Amino acid sequence: MKFGIIGAGIVGTALAVRLEEVGHECIGVHTRSRPSYERFRGYLKIDHLPLDKLVAAADILFITTQDGMIRTVAENLSAEGLIKPGQVWIHCSGSLPSDVLRVKEGLPVHCLSLHPLQAFASVEQALTLLLGTHFGIEGDNVELGEAIVRDIGGISHHILAEKKTLYHAGAVVASNYLVVLASMAVELFAEAGIQADQTLASLLPLMRGTLYNLEQVGLPQALTGPIARGDVQVVQGHVDHLPPRLLDIYQGLGLKALELGENKKDQQGLSYPQETLNRLTSLLGKSEVAV
Repeated sequence: MKFGIIGAGIVGTALAVRLEEVGHECIGVHTRSRPSYERFRGYLKIDHLPLDKLVAAADILFITTQDGMIRTVAENLSAEGLIKPGQVWIHCSGSLPSDVLRVKEGLPVHCLSLHPLQAFASVEQALTLLLGTHFGIEGDNVELGEAIVRDIGGISHHILAEKKTLYHAGAVVASNYLVVLASMAVELFAEAGIQADQTLASLLPLMRGTLYNLEQVGLPQALTGPIARGDVQVVQGHVDHLPPRLLDIYQGLGLKALELGENKKDQQGLSYPQETLNRLTSLLGKSEVAV
């Protein structure tokens, strides 16, 4: 296929490199950022084209700008009459549905969304991680999306366009909030006297071990710790000593941990003693469970 790139960010650059490697042709790139284009040229010696030439030559347009600019790009293409019937417009946003590209009724293009479920900090990292990355796909031509993802070594999943915000929220929880949890744990370790330059280093092996457990045994079996064991005294100690600014977070996460703990015990043919369940729910800020 012949494809063009609008927006030469990390994702757009990495996709172009990998698609070129498997035999597709990048016919041009368009970006307002000179540094982004220079970085792109460091990987592919592809010309910067005006939009009219890019649209005319491409079968597929990847609109890989920042999320806030995706609809604006589509509106500009439409307003300027840069429409090639049958062309496929693809964006890579995790939060926006493919229909954000359909700026008017009867637009004779196909709109598709391919979202890499991965955090890319650089082009080099993206090129390494794309192989095996999972993609959320929705839009007009999911078969084409599957083929593109397969070509770059990814794994595709169909998602519901009307529920895409929840999909993206799940990705944020798994990725961004993992960093937030690490930050919270670092604060608590520092309060306990571990030197500031050693807090994160001391936690990372524990976090890696937990990720390994998730890979090996999945949910809910990977849950360990005092809530999973029903150790009321330990949880009581946490609640008594946590800084007030962190208590609500701990309790909210604890209630979710308790839900997972109940599922884990149920799969094992077990259950929490009623008194233990009541004590834990009370400590975690919820009304006791009725017998």
